[in-house]
Amino acid sequence: MRIPVSLVSPPIPATSSPGNLPSLPSLCPSNSHTREEQASSPVSSILSDPPQPSNKRRRISISSLSDDDDDDDDDEEEDRPLAARMALKTSTRAEKSTRPPASKRSGKTRGKASHKAQTAPVSLLPPSEPEEAQMNGAVNGVNGHVNGVKVEDVMDQSQLSRLAAGVTVDTGANAPAGPPGRTEKIAITEMRRGVIQITPVENDSQPRSFIILAGLKTLFQKQLPNMPREYIARLVLDSNSRGLAIIKRGFKVVGGICFRPFPHRGFAEIVFFATASADQEKGYGGMLMDHFKAHIKSAYPEMMHFLTYADNYAVGYFEKQGFSKDITLDRSVWAAYIKDYEGGTIMQCTMLNKVDYLDKPNILAQQQEAVMTKIRQMSRSHIVYPGLPQFQPGEPGGVTVDPKDVPGLRESGWTLKMAMEEVRPVSRNADTYYLERILKELQGHPQAWAFLQPVKAEEVPDYYDVITKPMDFSTMEHKLETNQYPNIDAFVADAQLVFDNCKTYNPEHTIYHRNAIKIEKYLKDQLLEELKRDG
Repeated sequence: MRIPVSLVSPPIPATSSPGNLPSLPSLCPSNSHTREEQASSPVSSILSDPPQPSNKRRRISISSLSDDDDDDDDDEEEDRPLAARMALKTSTRAEKSTRPPASKRSGKTRGKASHKAQTAPVSLLPPSEPEEAQMNGAVNGVNGHVNGVKVEDVMDQSQLSRLAAGVTVDTGANAPAGPPGRTEKIAITEMRRGVIQITPVENDSQPRSFIILAGLKTLFQKQLPNMPREYIARLVLDSNSRGLAIIKRGFKVVGGICFRPFPHRGFAEIVFFATASADQEKGYGGMLMDHFKAHIKSAYPEMMHFLTYADNYAVGYFEKQGFSKDITLDRSVWAAYIKDYEGGTIMQCTMLNKVDYLDKPNILAQQQEAVMTKIRQMSRSHIVYPGLPQFQPGEPGGVTVDPKDVPGLRESGWTLKMAMEEVRPVSRNADTYYLERILKELQGHPQAWAFLQPVKAEEVPDYYDVITKPMDFSTMEHKLETNQYPNIDAFVADAQLVFDNCKTYNPEHTIYHRNAIKIEKYLKDQLLEELKRDG
């Protein structure tokens, strides 16, 4: 009888006790420390190094029995009949299946277990059908429990008829009265449950403000990697700057905005605006902008304009929030107060006094209902006519119906002539797709703003006295959509006409003349690249 290894293994002493741990220095180093010092500090090494593996040896046990028991069982098994061996193996498998997993065993020593074989008869009668069903667990669901699979409700004859006719079953009496409402955004849900909150913050030398400002600084530095870190820290901690932060579970900053108010000038500059990458799909950005507008209306009633330099990737977001590239605020109001940024687009937003920006869903719902009411007064599209009885289930086949007898068809303005007219699709070739791409690139050029639309006669009274053949990019787009360009040369001729008209009317020192030269060169470069690719 061998003694188990677990009873003779000497206990391994613990490597260290909690009292012997080295004391950690402060986690808030002073400003005089450099980045290299912080990187090599013991704090960073202790917190960043992976934990060392324990010196304790883990005892792996496959069975709870000792080795001598297994040997004895093997010797006894050889002396048993074949039927007894099979019964023993079956009972052993059942016992193993009922044992708890090794990871959940307690540390207590288990008692020794002994196996005694039960000799089974050589011949057994087959079980009856009820016994077999009970053995297979088919009685009253699974293992005696009620079956959890939901059984579909039986549809009545009217539902079957509607389903066969192509009408959804849900359009009956139990159907919802209107279209399903919009799913509430995660940000609104978390705000209502108290998971997040939006709080204003400024550098007022309070500990709470310092914690939130530090979180804002870290967030902006992470989400705006091209911006100098020292510049972000200086503006966020500036006493003239103000902030609005989304904090979650305490003081964890997951979104924020930093702005500089100029109440005496009537506008505010949005310096930084960012949300955490993991939470950008929850609607934090739109909710933060709505709360920012509401905060400005309550804290600075006379300040109704916002200005910001938007990154090229953020222009679309700011346009959704009411910002525009058209700066209506006089340049003398803001020119000397905000800093120009390279690679950014200046955008403006003007608030309305009568709009409650925290109640936008209700305002949009009221506007939608007002529009739908006007549509119902002018159109019959909301009227639903019953189906034709000739095509209902059970009716004889081979029935023809005059289109004039179809309910609602005559009221919609349909005529037989419409059915006789053949709609021919406009032919499009590879040149058309290429010209569409070139035109979109011209329209998106930063210096193309003066050539997008026709020149307005009320703004430039003598323009059409000088220019007899006007042309612009929107007219070219219409001609391209209606297939009026037989080849690329005709398209290039119209584009050249745009540039020639601009250079003819505007002197050389004007920005219009210079922009026309730049875009003309850009178009020629694009055409040359296409010729090189075609070889």
